[in-house]
Amino acid sequence: MKTSRRRVVLALGSTLLVPLVGADAFAQTPSRADRMFEALGRRWLDRSMRYSPVSATTIGDHRFDRNIDDVSAAGRNAALRFTQDTLRQLEAIDRAQLSRANQVDYELLANSLRAQIWQTETWQTWAWNPLGYQSLAGGALYGLMAREFAPMPQRMESAIYRLEKIPALLRQTRAELQPARVPVPHAATYAAQNPGLKSIVTGMIEPNKGVLSASKQRRLERAIEAFNAAVDEHQAWITGTLVPAAQADFRAGAEVFDTQLGYTLLSTLSRQDIRQRAEAAVVSVRQEMYRVAKLALAGQANAPATPDSPTAEQQQAAIRAALDLAAADRPARDQLVEIATAATEEARRHVQQHDLITLPEGPVRVILMPEFQRGFAVAYCDSPGPLERHLDTFYAVSPIPDDWTEEQAVSFLREYNNRATLDIAVHEAMPGHYVQIFHSNRYPSTLRAVLGSGSFVEGWAVYAEEMMIESGFRANDPLYRLSQLKVQLRTITNAIIDQAIHVDGMTQEEMMTFLTQTAFQEEREAAGKWRRAQLSVTQLSTYFVGFQEHLETRTAARQRAGAAFNLKTYHDGVLAFGSPPGRFARQLLLDEPIQ
Repeated sequence: MKTSRRRVVLALGSTLLVPLVGADAFAQTPSRADRMFEALGRRWLDRSMRYSPVSATTIGDHRFDRNIDDVSAAGRNAALRFTQDTLRQLEAIDRAQLSRANQVDYELLANSLRAQIWQTETWQTWAWNPLGYQSLAGGALYGLMAREFAPMPQRMESAIYRLEKIPALLRQTRAELQPARVPVPHAATYAAQNPGLKSIVTGMIEPNKGVLSASKQRRLERAIEAFNAAVDEHQAWITGTLVPAAQADFRAGAEVFDTQLGYTLLSTLSRQDIRQRAEAAVVSVRQEMYRVAKLALAGQANAPATPDSPTAEQQQAAIRAALDLAAADRPARDQLVEIATAATEEARRHVQQHDLITLPEGPVRVILMPEFQRGFAVAYCDSPGPLERHLDTFYAVSPIPDDWTEEQAVSFLREYNNRATLDIAVHEAMPGHYVQIFHSNRYPSTLRAVLGSGSFVEGWAVYAEEMMIESGFRANDPLYRLSQLKVQLRTITNAIIDQAIHVDGMTQEEMMTFLTQTAFQEEREAAGKWRRAQLSVTQLSTYFVGFQEHLETRTAARQRAGAAFNLKTYHDGVLAFGSPPGRFARQLLLDEPIQ
């Protein structure tokens, strides 16, 4: 499916012009520990932005819009020393003396610092993962041009400065990457994405050059010429040196996977716990899919048998036959954005009519995914940074590649048929990522916003899909419920293949069989998931784990409130703490000890 793009590039941080802590941090006079933590947080936020100007732009701190990250060994080591020093100072603070809000932010900051140190010193992603550099190069320009945070002339001048500096960034990238350590899928994806950097210039920068003076236009033209030459030179290196030399195994292995899993989730669940839960969920969701398939197939000519106690073969045949009915109702190849826009509006109307949650005032904009980001996900929600919550949110949809055959396009559109696209609009926008990040950005702690939990964010979006069904969305359309269950099954199998591939050695053939048979995915979807699983480690686990945490928190809240439980009040409440890991959101909401 996708990932919500709350982007953090190589370093983290934000401006000092907003509150560091949450409004609930100091219910009483702040302790000495709180004051120490606040001061440390301010220093970390400020210095982190200086080390990563591209992240600063994304988050909404525009002090460094003319600068770009230093990814050389010297720059990396300077950032590492700063991170290590910050961690030492943080560990000297007595966590028990902090307010509840600051105890949570303490844990988030400690987790982030330790993860950065481990990723730099041990995992050494800088040496073997070119896609981080790609996000930097593309984000440096896209972050300036995508949203109107300042007048166009000002953003264009910043773009000139960054265009002039990107050739040096690409040279640093070539110096730091060690081709023999780069996995083949990473090199291949990098080779496909790098030319897309030019599309940002042609599509977003050049059309606006008229806002510049004649002298600045000439400077822009020189910068673009040098930029294009640098991208071409870099592409020649990628195809001539990197791709032929790339030979590393993309599989993380148990030790790396488990370490990264802890940093990604900040959960008490182990890899084994997740596997056990996910495998049980596959069984229960397939049982529910069969029940719904029986409803969808009732009265259909030539429908397979649907006994109350089916064999495994009968269950498979019935679910497949009903899913084929949904797959037949699919959009045209060139209508994905239009269908996604209409789906988003249908979901919005239902949320509003049933008063399920407080909604943002502005719309979400459905766009074609920028070219430099394609090849990883089918769709994503691109929300503004926590300092610019008034700006547009984008729901980006990847177009079908022009070089796909008609057979491949049909396979894709069967997966992303009209009902599945509606469910994904719920996930991405209404009331999924778009609405959740809107609430998250209202929480006054910039520190927590910067350190937001992917499992909380993705888990909420999966929870939103199920909650919409519970509230009666498309209640008379069993094929919609079946499509939603299929997407839910995808999130469950994501968690299984994440560890099965990286730890257990699951092959592509084994994964394809598992996803196409057990999870009913179309060939194009399953093939795309193989590439995504190769390129990411533990991110695919965030959906299922976060979903489980959201369900458990709601159950606990309902039990505590009893007859007074109100769904909208609960939703607004659990989202009022930003995007912390699920266990911290629960502890804050239910006034449990912060553990």
